Amino acid sequence: MSTRAAIFFAALLAAAPPAHAQKYPERPIRMVVPFAPGGGTDIIGRIVGQGLSEALGQPVVIDNRGGAGSTLGTEIAAKSPADGYTLLFGNISLAFNATLYTRLRYDTLRDLAPVTLAAVQPNIMVIHPAIPARNLKEFIDLARANPGKYNYASAGTGSGTHLAAELLKLLTKIDIVHVPYKGTGPALTDLLGGQVNMMVSTFASALPHVKSGRMRALAVTTAKRSPATPDVPTLVEGGVPGFDYSTWYGLLAPAGTPKAVIDTLNAATHRVLRRDDIRQRLEQQGVDPVMNSPAEFTAYLKSETEKWGKVVKATGAKPE
Repeated sequence: MSTRAAIFFAALLAAAPPAHAQKYPERPIRMVVPFAPGGGTDIIGRIVGQGLSEALGQPVVIDNRGGAGSTLGTEIAAKSPADGYTLLFGNISLAFNATLYTRLRYDTLRDLAPVTLAAVQPNIMVIHPAIPARNLKEFIDLARANPGKYNYASAGTGSGTHLAAELLKLLTKIDIVHVPYKGTGPALTDLLGGQVNMMVSTFASALPHVKSGRMRALAVTTAKRSPATPDVPTLVEGGVPGFDYSTWYGLLAPAGTPKAVIDTLNAATHRVLRRDDIRQRLEQQGVDPVMNSPAEFTAYLKSETEKWGKVVKATGAKPE
């Protein structure tokens, strides 16, 4: 090739748009869900994934990679090519695991690029009706007057239901005993039976029992009251300032994914979450659709990681 031809060819290459600037997507997208099929993250991820497939005009294939508290699937996504064709649909465990696991082979904040939050699920603090407390203040006073007498159930050590209750302990300086279970179902069963006294549970799991009178709701864990239980105050209203906990779900990509691709995914996801049929399906699962920018989700993930890192360290929680 002559020098003149080489210069001309180089100029053409320089003028050509990079591959990621061309139409995206041009082939199917894999969405890694780091949990087994059938759980909340899988159900919500499939709803969002189906909508994205329609919005982007390419199949979005769900790839369930459960195990080790979601860290196995998260690692697969974090180490995938940063081209927009492998995504992660994760949840609040991303914030827990950064501190809970001491030997992760990825760094959540360094190796993942947040795209958008997608949904939040309120949680609710419930007690067995035999406990002589009609509201949150009375329960806190009761626990303070009887350190070590009362206990709380969780879905397992290091789970959201565990760490949320531990945050309550830290903020109120009460001494209640942790009783871990292998899942929310067994924990609620023993709470219904009176074997344990209290639990911070997802709305979807606890609300039927609250409505039947078999559990008493003391407070919701989010900053605002839930439309599902408008008469139940927040923990902040009940005298626990700074308490804000919800199970959130979001879409992320490997770090280094081009901004144009991130922006395309963000806009497409928001279009999906604005659809009435999608919102209805999510609300049937007890979750509320939410949307934010990549920068806002990044800041939120950092703040959640810092907040729950302090709780993990303070409680000494270890993965099961």
